[in-house]
Amino acid sequence: MCHYLLTHYDAGQRWESAIHAFVPRNRIVVIGAGVAGLVAALKLAHAGLKVTLLERAAAPGGKMRALPVGGRSIEAGPTVFTMRWVFDEIFRECGTALDDHVALRPASLLARHAWSADERLDLFADVDTSAEAIAAFAGPREADGYRRFCARAAEVYRTLEGSFIRGERPSPLDLGRRVGLSGLGDLWRIRPFTTLWQALGDYFQDPRLRQLFGRYATYCGASPFAAPATLMLVAHVEQAGVWYVQGGLNRLGQALASLAEERGASIRYGAEVAQIETDRSRVTGVMLVDGERIPADAIVANADVAALGHGLFGPEAAGAGDRIAASQRSLSAVTFCANVRTEGFPLAHHTVFFSGDYRAEFSEILTRRRLPSDPTVYVCAQDRGDSGPAPDGPERLLLLVNAPADGRERAFSPSEIESCETNLRRRLAACGLSLTTSEPAAITTPEGFEALFPATGGALYGRAAHGWMASFKRLGSRTRLPGLYLAGGSVHPGPGVPMAAQSGRLAAEAVLSDLASTVRSPRAAMSGGTSTR
Repeated sequence: MCHYLLTHYDAGQRWESAIHAFVPRNRIVVIGAGVAGLVAALKLAHAGLKVTLLERAAAPGGKMRALPVGGRSIEAGPTVFTMRWVFDEIFRECGTALDDHVALRPASLLARHAWSADERLDLFADVDTSAEAIAAFAGPREADGYRRFCARAAEVYRTLEGSFIRGERPSPLDLGRRVGLSGLGDLWRIRPFTTLWQALGDYFQDPRLRQLFGRYATYCGASPFAAPATLMLVAHVEQAGVWYVQGGLNRLGQALASLAEERGASIRYGAEVAQIETDRSRVTGVMLVDGERIPADAIVANADVAALGHGLFGPEAAGAGDRIAASQRSLSAVTFCANVRTEGFPLAHHTVFFSGDYRAEFSEILTRRRLPSDPTVYVCAQDRGDSGPAPDGPERLLLLVNAPADGRERAFSPSEIESCETNLRRRLAACGLSLTTSEPAAITTPEGFEALFPATGGALYGRAAHGWMASFKRLGSRTRLPGLYLAGGSVHPGPGVPMAAQSGRLAAEAVLSDLASTVRSPRAAMSGGTSTR
């Protein structure tokens, strides 16, 4: 019976029934209540394990955070919700439905884009509607290029979803084996050795459109001039559905936390882990900063791999992480959360105001390591939907400018941040938008993100996705230290809310799989315990 359960299980449930039936309630500690840690805790608690989730902040969500400004809550982290299939599957695997916990509304307008007061372009979830808008904006040849670009983006996504996104971290050879001989042609056609900027030249002659679609590299904290062409898959991800989350993405973190507790997980806020403890052969537990020790048979670390690599969780766990040089970090940001009266430009929920010279902007950030003098500005108008008039009175805005991730090494001076805000307002004004504020904005700088997420330098996406090997350099769920597993946007399959959630799912599946292997062979070491996959 035990062998049957271990070899015949529902794909959505993985090893849960076997673990629940035949293994005592193993003690699992999850460090960090970002989306990956929440998903891992939920999955493991649902499987019947004894899960303690430790979060040093006062609330769940990690980067999915909100800040109080003038008595109102403003989302200060991710604002775009895509790939809802990841969460639909996770909630379904835990016996419920995403729609029962979070209110979602599909967006028909993906984003509004502007280059000047007279140059605006809306992109829509519907390809035909977007193509018509592009034809009116840049001509029929560019609209045809857009359709070809969308077809290729879909092909890239189909090639990588099953072989890369859903599976454990592969090496290049592993990826080739996964797609098989029949898929090698597809793998080659996604042009992994070509930069995104170069590939976009095959579809668009208008430099504004190359700039627009090149911006997809920043979704992974990368430069379009160095990121691989495979990132064009982001276009397909958005066309497959962008959703508004009622209450903001912070609400999704709260929903995951509540469900994890319903399934038996214990979540402790204000609980900061000082060290991961071992017996020199495997993990044994964690010690908190106040000296409390919590035993564990397995630990899932939902922390940036740089925090482990730099020894922030103790010397014994340092070898399980990654020391990422400043030059290899992904982008950081300077963000402004404010209640603002707007005038002129008709904001959408998501609006992007592009700089006059994209290449110069990234050169300033990544080569000269300074804030851009002419920044591209992303604005999330959180009180607006697809269309409609501006709110009556001040509206909640998140404004974001890309920045170098040097917050570990230095802090930008007040005058540099003041210049950043001046340059931001100048870029908005060039497109016809003026802002009036009556109270100070809540500003987060790279050093502020470093304080929130130590050892990152403020990098928001882990290692930068520069070069075709970058994705293979990310660590996977299993580590060199038996019993220690990784999850989060800095590990495979990559950054972004759905990908981080998928990493938590993969980490939980690795824990359950390895525990199941001890059921089959109790005297054996955990399978995969020394793997670096």
